[in-house]
Amino acid sequence: MFHRGSGTTTGLLDPETIAGTGAAATAAPAEEGLLYQRCRWCGTSTFHRLLCPVCAGSDLRTERSAGLGVIRHATVVQRNTPGARNVSLVEMAEGFTVRGRVSGPLVAIRTGDRVQLTTSADPVRREPVFKLCDEPFSGPYAGSYSGWH
Repeated sequence: MFHRGSGTTTGLLDPETIAGTGAAATAAPAEEGLLYQRCRWCGTSTFHRLLCPVCAGSDLRTERSAGLGVIRHATVVQRNTPGARNVSLVEMAEGFTVRGRVSGPLVAIRTGDRVQLTTSADPVRREPVFKLCDEPFSGPYAGSYSGWH
């Protein structure tokens, strides 16, 4: 299924397609809340805007996100911080994009990975924090092709 306006697939974000994330798993982050706006006129969802980016309407209603998303861009930032940290753009299931941090090993965070909201605001940077839904492969043959012919 394509989200109108972004041209990207959102079928990856259905709770049923993510193992281990049912209603109980999505309830905790949703109670904290990642709030976004939806235009009452054209239905476009947006994050922290005063006007709709599509129709410039000001009649926006506030809704609560389910907290599921897909990483659309990930980068490692090493300036103004004691250690390297992740900064990612996450496209949420509702169709809006938010900047946030994905927790976990920096080498395991890739574009296209599915994420789940853990908290709506990092205490230091005031941006949402996500965790990976699918654990990266870390078996005995991870990164090694020896013996495979």
